[in-house]
Amino acid sequence: MKRPILIHPDPRLKQVAKPVPDLSDELRRLAADMLETMYDAPGIGLAAPQIGVDTRLIVLDCVKEEGAAPRPLAMFNPEILASSDETSTYEEGCLSIPDQYADVTRPAEVTVRWIDPEGRERTEDMAGLWATCVQHEIDHLQGKLFIDYLKPLKRQLITRKMVKLKRERARG
Repeated sequence: MKRPILIHPDPRLKQVAKPVPDLSDELRRLAADMLETMYDAPGIGLAAPQIGVDTRLIVLDCVKEEGAAPRPLAMFNPEILASSDETSTYEEGCLSIPDQYADVTRPAEVTVRWIDPEGRERTEDMAGLWATCVQHEIDHLQGKLFIDYLKPLKRQLITRKMVKLKRERARG
């Protein structure tokens, strides 16, 4: 089931999400809903706070090659265990900040640990777009948006555009 995506500014996007104590069928359904919402948007990542759920859950699929099999990941309680000193810069966007993009520099490689939907602990080294995306989504769980990395003037400009967009959508 597709879920509505919150648009910045929304106070729920600035909260630190709560850890998942135990996996349940309800949480597995939430992960499936989030993947459906992300693919429909379309996007490559989505965090539970973006749909108004205060839970440490992210989904991502950074397979972009035409004809390549998708690789959907649902990560409960994801955490970065290690980050490279080397950085990379990607033009990032966000489903909660539609049609706004900016260069963000992050560690080029990260080691991530999470619980998968079957309850198994997983660890993986990620690089390139996967590393950028997982860091972006984990930031959401900390109440941090990609625009928080920007200079104040650029951040305010984007925020004003989002306020205007929300007003226009409310008028319908």
